[in-house]
Amino acid sequence: MTAFAPTLSVITIVYNNARDIERTMLSVLNQTYPNIEYIVIDGKSTDGTMQIIEKYKSRIAKLINEKDEGIYDAMNKGLAIATGDYVIFMNSGDEFFEPVTVEKVFATAPDADIYYGETEMINDERQSLGQRRHIAPKQFTWRGFKYGMSISHQAIYIRRSLTEPYNRNYQLSADIDWIIRAAKKAKTIVNVNRYVAKYLVGGMSKTKHRQSLQERFNIMKQYYGLIPTVLNHFVIAFNLGWYWLKNKRTND
Repeated sequence: MTAFAPTLSVITIVYNNARDIERTMLSVLNQTYPNIEYIVIDGKSTDGTMQIIEKYKSRIAKLINEKDEGIYDAMNKGLAIATGDYVIFMNSGDEFFEPVTVEKVFATAPDADIYYGETEMINDERQSLGQRRHIAPKQFTWRGFKYGMSISHQAIYIRRSLTEPYNRNYQLSADIDWIIRAAKKAKTIVNVNRYVAKYLVGGMSKTKHRQSLQERFNIMKQYYGLIPTVLNHFVIAFNLGWYWLKNKRTND
């Protein structure tokens, strides 16, 4: 029996991030898994990002360098030209957890619709901040985001035939809607039970954070109903408060 070895389209979106783009690209290019289609979408950077990308051009399957209308427009461009069996977004600043990550993910089980794992947070100095507050659930279904986004988009591999374009009505939280839509169609969802990604924690302004929360509420309301979403937000608030209290104690 031949080993399961599908093609994975890895898409990196970047705009003016010369500081982090090489680290992200090397985490993709240094994967031990051979069947990777690497796609880079640059939004016409002006800070030297493109010069760094050019260094690796021979190892990039597809490269777009043009202005876009925001991150989800750029991500849709990547999706539109992807040809792999599966797709994952590894945007500038984020990286695969280790060089064997993709190989280990597909070795977990053959032919799943979705694979997912855990994410480590890192800061600007590349120091580990530990696990995300939302720990990846043991089992995941499309209902799994009712208490928040428990799987980060860097940690989820989706069969490309299940994906649709990102809904650009959402400017900050379209990835939640995108994952839920794919998960609703998925028959087999596999937890690989390992760290699969490193996520660069970035500060969002208060106004944007408020907009993000509003979008998340609207997405949850659409899929889970208004009353359950309101009730679930009490649980989210409690969990957030408890997490903050626990970490404050730890740090004191």
